[in-house]
Parts: sequence; structure tokens; C-alpha cells
Amino acid sequence: MKSLLKSRKGLSTVVTTLIILVVSVLLATVVTFYAINVTTTRVQEESIQVTKLHFWHNGTTFSEAAFLIINTGGRDLVLDKIAVRGQQSEWDTVYYNKTQDAISPDLTYVTPNASGNLTGLTVTLGTATYGLSQGTAGNDMILKSGWSMIVYMTNPDSLSVNDIGVTLGVTIFTANAQYYKESNVEAAS
Repeated sequence: MKSLLKSRKGLSTVVTTLIILVVSVLLATVVTFYAINVTTTRVQEESIQVTKLHFWHNGTTFSEAAFLIINTGGRDLVLDKIAVRGQQSEWDTVYYNKTQDAISPDLTYVTPNASGNLTGLTVTLGTATYGLSQGTAGNDMILKSGWSMIVYMTNPDSLSVNDIGVTLGVTIFTANAQYYKESNVEAAS
């Protein structure tokens, strides 16, 4: 037995340490890839595109903003608020239409009705006509995955005739993120 313990045959300390390190790094890598795979396949991400943004002012007392939101993410989302110049717009000044249509024409200015709002009005984009529904104060909007929302806002923030040609930004707040887009203010036709 004593001769077995005094034998010099075996792995050196350096080789043994390298083997232990390589095995532990490989094990950690496998565990990490497994965790990433589990979390990414079970979690669908939120993602929207904000396009076709316009701000208009009619030269007197009425201004309007319009944009298209496309939910490109894998899950439905909740729109918490919309802000222009950092000021939240009330939901009753927001008019919208949710659709599964692919909207390719640009959004156009909608002349307000006699009450100075967009209640009951429609917008024609190409050959399709979309009725605008008024937002309800205190109720967030829901947009299904894969759907689009045409949004018009009346008198956003303190938009005045002096802002024509100035760049303004709109921020859309969802339950998990903020989306920001900028455009120049145009004169309404």
C-alpha cells in the first residue's frame, strides 16, 4: 500500500486544474444557454411602430395631430397615455380607429365639425374609409397584436399658429415602454 501512495505516476496539478476549469466553464455555459432559451421562448415582447406623424394648425384656433400605431410585437398592449411636448392629452381629445388593414396612404387633415371636434367624422385613406371613435376619459386603450390604430388628436398641448414649421414630438406610453416620434407642424389645408 505504501508503494502505491509514493508512486509518481498520475496527472500533474496543472493539468488537473485545467480540466476542472474547462468542465466548470462548459457547465456554466450550458446552464446559461438553457436559461436564455427558456425565458425567450416563453416571453413575447412588446413592440410598436409609430408612423405617418403629422401636426397641423388651421391658422385660427384649431390644431390637430395624426399618426398611425402598428403593434408589431407578439402580445397585446395597453396605451396608458399620449403626450405632446411632454403634456398629456386627455382621452376625450383623442379619436381613433382600430383596424387589421395595412395602411399605406399618408394620413390627411380632417376638418373639424361645427362643434370644433372630430366626433362622428371619417377619414378616407386610399379607397378605404375609417370612422373615428372618441376616446373615453379614464379608460386606457388596448391594441391587439398585429393590429393598427389610426389616431387623431384635437388641440394637442399648446400648439399655436406660431408653431408652424417647428418640430414637435409625441410620446406614446404603454404599460412597459415609451415610444417617441417627431414631426414638423404644417399649415392645415
